[in-house]
Amino acid sequence: MPLRWYSVVVDCSDLHAQARWWAETLGWELVFEADDEAAVVPPHAADDDREIPLEEQPQGLVFVPVPEGKTVKNRLHIDLAPSPDDDQAALVDGLVARGATRVDVGQEDVTWVVLADPEGNEFCVLSPRD
Repeated sequence: MPLRWYSVVVDCSDLHAQARWWAETLGWELVFEADDEAAVVPPHAADDDREIPLEEQPQGLVFVPVPEGKTVKNRLHIDLAPSPDDDQAALVDGLVARGATRVDVGQEDVTWVVLADPEGNEFCVLSPRD
């Protein structure tokens, strides 16, 4: 029997700030927050009135505190895809204005942009797509 992907856990220094930054970036909702964990999920997953079958439940991001800072490139990262009518450059500029930074991980002439969140975790903003 296959396992069900439940969440991606992000180690961080300030779990509350990271959870809020990612919730705003993705248009998701902060659904749980404690001293040792915070979780964000897509809006439809936070709707308490809707019964979502187990196999259709969306994945979330969970943020947990760790004592050490980030020191090397992530081995796993998130790709974000703008919609076909979105302006990739404007979206990237908006993320940078909110605390993301541009990152060079060796990419050359590519259609995506590599950024890091406020704590240095790399992610990509892909070219617009369906």
